Amino acid sequence: MSDSEYGCYNAAMNSATPPDTLSVSQLNRLAKQLLEDCFAQVQVSGELSTLSRPSSGHWYFTLKDQRAQIRCAFFKNRNMRVNFQPEPGQQVTVRGKVSLYEGRGDYQLIVDSMDIAGAGALAAAFEQLKQELKEAGWFDAENKQALPSQIQHIAVVTSPTGAAIQDILAVLQRRWPAMKVSILPVMVQGKQAAGQIAEAIATANRWVQSAASDFDVVLLSRGGGSLEDLWPFNERIVAQAIRASHLPVISAVGHEVDFSISDFVADVRAPTPSAAAELLSPDQQTLLSNLNLLGGRLIAAQNRRLSQWRQRCLELRARLKDPRSQLREQSQRLDDLELRLQGQWRQRQLQRKQQLAALEKQLALLSPQRQLGQKKRDLVSLQSRLLQAWPQTLQSAKRRHSYLQQQLQTLGPEQTLQRGYAIVLDSEGQAVRDTKTISAQQKVSARFAKGRAELVVQKIQD
Repeated sequence: MSDSEYGCYNAAMNSATPPDTLSVSQLNRLAKQLLEDCFAQVQVSGELSTLSRPSSGHWYFTLKDQRAQIRCAFFKNRNMRVNFQPEPGQQVTVRGKVSLYEGRGDYQLIVDSMDIAGAGALAAAFEQLKQELKEAGWFDAENKQALPSQIQHIAVVTSPTGAAIQDILAVLQRRWPAMKVSILPVMVQGKQAAGQIAEAIATANRWVQSAASDFDVVLLSRGGGSLEDLWPFNERIVAQAIRASHLPVISAVGHEVDFSISDFVADVRAPTPSAAAELLSPDQQTLLSNLNLLGGRLIAAQNRRLSQWRQRCLELRARLKDPRSQLREQSQRLDDLELRLQGQWRQRQLQRKQQLAALEKQLALLSPQRQLGQKKRDLVSLQSRLLQAWPQTLQSAKRRHSYLQQQLQTLGPEQTLQRGYAIVLDSEGQAVRDTKTISAQQKVSARFAKGRAELVVQKIQD
């Protein structure tokens, strides 16, 4: 017996002042006190075995390893906080105190909490990655995308056989059956799950960018489970895929109390898959009620408007005079205008006749026959001068044409090419006059006096 155990034994014996001869109950009570005082809180790992769950809600099981085992009791008020379903054969870690059941004298462990073995390491890794991404700004609200105002097509990244997709489809069928849903099937648990989830998110974005699909959002979802079950959604590769997504990503992983790295990185976090479906879909019943309300308001407004116009028509009818008196007045006014028009027309005709007589007198004074004779004489003179000047002008033009043709041949490119020069042309057939208009490895062509050659620019010197 160690010093600490011996001290615990003496303290238990002295506090109970046991008699020389103990009853069984007294011995078990002293042993229980000794165990609870010396092992007030322990943490034990082992394999879960012989699990029983009576109607009281308590759990009774055996925890064992290769060489020993211990009975355990996990009472209802404590086991309600376990977030996974324990099964025989699982490796678990329990915390509690060592005790003894006096009725049978059984040595046992009173359990306060239970986790899957290794969950502590997973929790530490979770907190480390969470802190790292938070410091990098991946959780900041300004880096998150807003959901589209109208969502018509959802890409759901989940297991096609899980309960999550059934919950999502049921909610969408109830709220908005017209919603288009495409399932990108992935594993949501296991070593390969994280890679499949990240690839599915990237695939949804590629399809949208290539116009192969018209997704509006990506919904990342699965049902509840332990930290180990949900671990693929805590992998860095999934967080990176969400971060790189051009489509808004909604994370609905586990139950309301479950949080994953994908929840923090995603643009929107939904507590459950059903809540995500409600978030992404309008309620057709609510819209129908609103539509009926607006229809009623429209009919009421229309009736009010018609009543106003009816009253206005009655007022205008009361103000409307008998049109016959106005017709008589307008007829009389028309007769007056007709008489005035006839008088003005006769006066206008008289003025036109007087003007025409004056113009006829002027025309007689300015007879055009005399002017026509002079114009004919001028025309004959101009024709004679034209016939004399035309041969001289034609000869001068011919000499000028020959001179320019000779100059063109002398200065033209053909004569230059005949002297051994070449013309360099770019891909558009334009002459290259400056090295700045071409670049290395560019294809050009050279025109010679006889033939052409295709060239590639190796080096350019200014």
